[in-house]
Amino acid sequence: MKNERLAAIDIGTNSIRCIVVEASRSGSYRILDDEKETVRLGEGIASRGAISDAAIQRAEQAITRMAKLVKGLGVQGVEVVATSAVRSAANGPALVARLETILGVPIQVISGEQEAALAAQSALRNFDMQGQRYGVLDVGGGSIELTTAQGQVVEEHYSLELGAVVMTERFLRADPLKGSDLEKFRRHLRAELKKRFGSGKLQLPLLVGSGGTVTAIAQMVLQYRREELPSVHGVTVLRSEVVHILAMLQRKTLAERKTVPGLSPDRADIIVAGVGVVDTLMEFFASNSLLVNGRGIREGVILQALQRHGLARQAPAHRSWRDAVLEFGRNCQIEEGHALQVARLALALFDDLARPCALKKRDRVVLEAAAILHDVGAWISYESHHKHSYHLIRHAELFGLSPRERELAAQVARYHRKALPKKKHELFQKLPAKEQALVSRLGGLLRLADGLDRRRCGAVERISCALQGSVARLTVTGSDDLAVEVFGGSAKKELFEKAFGLQILFNVQSEAEG
Repeated sequence: MKNERLAAIDIGTNSIRCIVVEASRSGSYRILDDEKETVRLGEGIASRGAISDAAIQRAEQAITRMAKLVKGLGVQGVEVVATSAVRSAANGPALVARLETILGVPIQVISGEQEAALAAQSALRNFDMQGQRYGVLDVGGGSIELTTAQGQVVEEHYSLELGAVVMTERFLRADPLKGSDLEKFRRHLRAELKKRFGSGKLQLPLLVGSGGTVTAIAQMVLQYRREELPSVHGVTVLRSEVVHILAMLQRKTLAERKTVPGLSPDRADIIVAGVGVVDTLMEFFASNSLLVNGRGIREGVILQALQRHGLARQAPAHRSWRDAVLEFGRNCQIEEGHALQVARLALALFDDLARPCALKKRDRVVLEAAAILHDVGAWISYESHHKHSYHLIRHAELFGLSPRERELAAQVARYHRKALPKKKHELFQKLPAKEQALVSRLGGLLRLADGLDRRRCGAVERISCALQGSVARLTVTGSDDLAVEVFGGSAKKELFEKAFGLQILFNVQSEAEG
């Protein structure tokens, strides 16, 4: 059956976004296009109570272009929502009627609570929240939306008129910013939060954030960390980093903010208000971390469209990162039996070495993901497939793995064959020294395990590693002759020995002896 193309358009206070996807009957989809236009519908609403003529003209131009895009891509269904600016403006209904004429489809003006629900739906689709206490935050231009949740259970939805555009126009119009205005702004935020949530402490250790302010925070933080990642989606930002970013921005003029690395110049005028809101929320809810959802409300609208068109997959109660890794590997036609055998052997060695070599629990996740996907690059070409594996894993959407874990898994898979890590390998050299050491260790485990399945028939049934001084005694057991497997392991042991500072000695046992 032919896949369907669907579009979601989010008419927000600061920008209008259009995302076009191709959806399959299984409920999965791939993004074909993602368009954004900054229209500032919320500009001046606080004082006039209406959307300005200039903003209406910008919105009409953006929607006209998006309508042509949607038609040209052969979209079968379009979902359109309008949020804070449209629902609060006196001329909001007139604008909706005009834009509906251009698009030829109805526009749903949704409440703040509905916005919160869409953001929460997106967060649950993208992140494994099992066992966690958290809030889902979306920071828009006119309002912010917050959902409280525990694991997969959504509790309450809230909407507060504390968006970045509205707060800027009310409190932060001076350039450079005045200390007295900043203090009034912070007092207002705290008062509004106390009014809504009371003085009792509602603790949300983690916030899952979406919206332009949140992604801008992540982009600036990555610049300060000097980290290069393909996307901010899944990046975790610490409260201390948000505090630092806010302090830096407050000291700068508008012209100076436009040159801040990682910050789009068209957001420079409202960014202090946006970051100030995030910082105050993290302080109020005692949130230590901000997990960035690069999709948010517009993905929630897509998921809503999938449901309307009968394309929504009935998701299991709890999806794991391993499920996502296997699904990606199968889509790239990996040899699953070999991949799982290599993962089993590598993890058995990891477990024996974890305590004496101070390996961490999440390091095991990185190793398993890399092991399952180490040959995924052969889908492009067998020649240099280890390098292709790196790029495929790095850019894959792997549920439950952070961008940093995905980068590490990609690096580990890249070193399962051919050259060992070298100074001339630019991508490896960009890693911090500790992560270079970790990639070398995990790469050594993967490389060795891959050699021990040389015939790709699962001949090694058990493996164990015992340390004796500077020697690692590997006992391999199987019912078949393991000469080829031991030869393969011996040929690929160099990285392991170099990374761990150990010499490998093999001990072969038959299943009968074991």
